[in-house]
Amino acid sequence: MATPTLEKAGTAAQDASPYITVTFRIRRFNPEVSAEATWQDFEVEIDPKERVLDGLHKIKWDLDGTLTFRRSCAHGICGSDAMRINGRNRLACKTLIKDINPAKPITVEPIKGLTVLKDLVVDMEPFFQAYRDVMPFLITKGNEPTRERLQSAEDRERFDDTTKCILCAACTSSCPVFWNDGQYFGPAAIVNAHRFIFDSRDEAGEQRLEILNDKDGVWRCRTTFNCTDACPRGIEVTKAIQEVKRALITRRF
Repeated sequence: MATPTLEKAGTAAQDASPYITVTFRIRRFNPEVSAEATWQDFEVEIDPKERVLDGLHKIKWDLDGTLTFRRSCAHGICGSDAMRINGRNRLACKTLIKDINPAKPITVEPIKGLTVLKDLVVDMEPFFQAYRDVMPFLITKGNEPTRERLQSAEDRERFDDTTKCILCAACTSSCPVFWNDGQYFGPAAIVNAHRFIFDSRDEAGEQRLEILNDKDGVWRCRTTFNCTDACPRGIEVTKAIQEVKRALITRRF
């Protein structure tokens, strides 16, 4: 009598399987094959509580090893797997399948405004050059200190929000101005300039403000809030840009 009971239990366990079939619609591009990008669908059996990154892994490891994308830590720290998922910039490692309506195809494509090298991989060099141009490091004068440069909690709080940037480019590549003019510094560079402009220990705020006062600097921002909406770390990007604008306006008074 025990055997049928075990069989029923096994059947019930199978019926309770959390796996569902999800269609991933991925924008593919391989310059060695064609100058045009195409869309390709993949059917994946996956637990909806898993992440889009897990789905991409299943495709690359089990279905098509030529699929190309960036990822490193897979825990929302490195920022390397930023991509457009269902039309919005997100980190694939932080986006759960169940949160984006798996009943419909999940579209995955590279972030906009940067040259696509292959599939979901873009050329990040223009983005990082803008970052380097704003001098994202502490600049001081005088002799090397004999102890740590101290700072009050209140002074640290002034720029705490913009220290959270992980350089994923989600904000910059969501900006319509950046899409149309790659010379614009972009939100991420301005956020990282903000982090040092308002640091009480730094002595190069004027230099950074002058850099951002350029025609491709903060005045190109149109305050659409796309960058704030796209930031996976919840940084108030538009607010930071406005604070830099205000500093430029008031610095001579």
